[in-house]
Amino acid sequence: MNNTTKKEVKKAILSFPDTGESYEMPVLEGSVGPKAIDVRRLYTDTGYFTYDPGFTSTASCESGLTYIDGEAGILSHRGYKIEDLAAGSTYLEVCYLLLYGELPDKKRFEEFVHHVTYHSLVHEQIHYFFRGFRRDAHPMSVMVGAVGALSAFYHDSLDIDDLEQRELAAYRLLAKMPTLAAMAYKYSIGQPFTYPRNELSYAENFLHMTFSVPSETYDVNPVLARAMDKILILHADHEQNASTSTVRLAGSSRANPFACIASGIASLWGPAHGGANEAVLDMLTEIGSPNRIPEFIERAKNKDDPFRLMGFGHRVYKNYDPRAQVMREACHEVLSELGIENEPLLDLAMQLEKIALEDEYFVERKLFPNVDFYSGIILKAMGFPTSMFTVLFALSRSVGWIAQWKEMIEEPTQKIGRPRQLYTGPAPRHYVPMTERGIEIP
Repeated sequence: MNNTTKKEVKKAILSFPDTGESYEMPVLEGSVGPKAIDVRRLYTDTGYFTYDPGFTSTASCESGLTYIDGEAGILSHRGYKIEDLAAGSTYLEVCYLLLYGELPDKKRFEEFVHHVTYHSLVHEQIHYFFRGFRRDAHPMSVMVGAVGALSAFYHDSLDIDDLEQRELAAYRLLAKMPTLAAMAYKYSIGQPFTYPRNELSYAENFLHMTFSVPSETYDVNPVLARAMDKILILHADHEQNASTSTVRLAGSSRANPFACIASGIASLWGPAHGGANEAVLDMLTEIGSPNRIPEFIERAKNKDDPFRLMGFGHRVYKNYDPRAQVMREACHEVLSELGIENEPLLDLAMQLEKIALEDEYFVERKLFPNVDFYSGIILKAMGFPTSMFTVLFALSRSVGWIAQWKEMIEEPTQKIGRPRQLYTGPAPRHYVPMTERGIEIP
């Protein structure tokens, strides 16, 4: 449940010009952010309902997890700014915060880390399950199938009415997502799966499972591990986006948690949602060389040209993406640590960043590099193929999906999601039987 209860502050009046009647609706106020007009009884009382394609002006739920102020460039989890969490916390502490609402003390945090760490192994038969996929299957298709299939292996955490089973499902999903993501990568390149190691941190363990091979010793670079942990923190949750809304909608039918998270992965796979950092790399490939940057900058300014600079600006943030500065610092740390000097694509990205940050057109319109611009560069520098970028997004966002699902399940007024529609098809018409239209019925 939320720490702050919504309150009614006044009434909104809706007038119907055809009848001259009016209807009063409660106006609700949360702890911060815009007020909301409560239209829940609108159809019942008046016969009208609202029309809002994309739900851009509709609050579908009450939530105490994440707050975004796009105009001010603010993102916070449970009241804590994302910049502070990225600077002083770890991904698993952010997970605890999102799941339980408060920062943990030493004892609670150690217990939480222990639970997550010791659930990182997957059932051995899941190894055979992977063999059913084609070798060239996209890793996201593998993740959708593998996460959904967890419900077939862990029957003792499917009862959503049992608090202990909900907790167990949350631990399992958090712990096994890195394992499954690494397995999806290993399977795609024909390498053997690497088992998790409990002495490593969450980010270190994922990097080890992804890049180590049995024939060699692999030492996790601490700079890369810190950068990976920041990537996970910065993508942990982002309010009611498409994939989170999908998880909530699936969960409203009382589907099991593994199926709900699989539905979120499927939604995230869409290029309009989770593919932005991959699109950045595609754009850099299209630009090709630094001497072509001015040409593409001018194309981006031309309203009649379909080309857009990917990784600049944000649909929600009308100011600087608060995650971008953290990611920018991590990006430069990674490139410096790896000593990357002759990688054309990464060099191109840094030059494009410099020009765009200084260009008056982009500065005036606040089209700053966003988190996707830098995360794509970091992941490429680390050695991840672009096909894995969205998988890593899913890994990061898994805790947000789980926390949103738990919050919804524990809301006593929760109902199954059932959006309305504005029907525009044919009006009622007379049916002519098949035989009267010369069609024989077998």
